[in-house]
Amino acid sequence: MADVHNKATRSYNMSMIKGKNTKPEMLVRRFLHANGYRYKLHDKKLPGKPDIVLPKYRTVIFVHGCFWHGHANCKYFVIPKTRTQWWTDKINGNRANDEKAVKALRKEGWKVIKIWGCDLISRHQEKTLNNLSKVLNNIYI
Repeated sequence: MADVHNKATRSYNMSMIKGKNTKPEMLVRRFLHANGYRYKLHDKKLPGKPDIVLPKYRTVIFVHGCFWHGHANCKYFVIPKTRTQWWTDKINGNRANDEKAVKALRKEGWKVIKIWGCDLISRHQEKTLNNLSKVLNNIYI
C-alpha cells in the first residue's frame, strides 16, 4: 500500500519526531538527578551514543521508544499498514544497531540498562524507577 501522505507532508511529520530529550528520557533524568545520581548525556564517544551515561557506575542507560526499537510483545509496537516492508526493515535495522552497541559497550566493560517507554507510563512508572535505583545501588556496592 502506498503512503497516505505526500512527500512534503511525510517529510514534515518525520522531522517533528524527537530523537533526544524525549518525555520518557526526561522522566528518567529527573528521577536520577533528584536521587543524587549525576550523569552525562548522549556521549558520542561511546558505541550507540547512550541516552544517559553514569561514569561513576560505569553504566549506560538507553531509554527506548517501543515503536522505534521494536519492543517485542508490546501493544505500542505495531508495524504500520502502509509501507510495511520499509518499516519492517527500518525497525529491524534499529534493533540490529541496538544489539551491536550493547555488545560493544559490554566488551568495553560498561553495564547496560534498557528502559522501554511502556515501562514509564503512569501505572508502571514508580516500579520501573525504583527498580532502576535498586540496580544502580547494587552496581555501586
